[in-house]
Amino acid sequence: MLAGCKLIGFVPTKNSALSREFYEGKLGFKFVSDNQFALVMQAGESMIRVVKGAKFTPAQYTVMGWEVTDIEAMVKWLTGRGVTFEKYPFAQDQKQGIWTTPNGDKIAWFKDPDGNVLSLSQHV
Repeated sequence: MLAGCKLIGFVPTKNSALSREFYEGKLGFKFVSDNQFALVMQAGESMIRVVKGAKFTPAQYTVMGWEVTDIEAMVKWLTGRGVTFEKYPFAQDQKQGIWTTPNGDKIAWFKDPDGNVLSLSQHV
């Protein structure tokens, strides 16, 4: 039953003003609302709730990601908007930070202002 439902992503923040600047200004998401609990953004068909006031240590793994059709173009576009991609040692493309998996999928990682790990994926 849930397969046909829209996904709502949750990510914590300690500074909602910086998060809004990042998710709206750099990633290009549409601002929906801002209340005492969360900053709400629209990302295509998905809603992202940036939860306020959380006391947390950012996870060292990907907490949210987006599937794209042209990862090189998306990395270039986001880099031009001020997003910095992680350059993990195992990534073959150290210039853009893109890792190609053994089956040909491509992944690139970046962090939001709170250090949450986000990713782009292009699947074969």
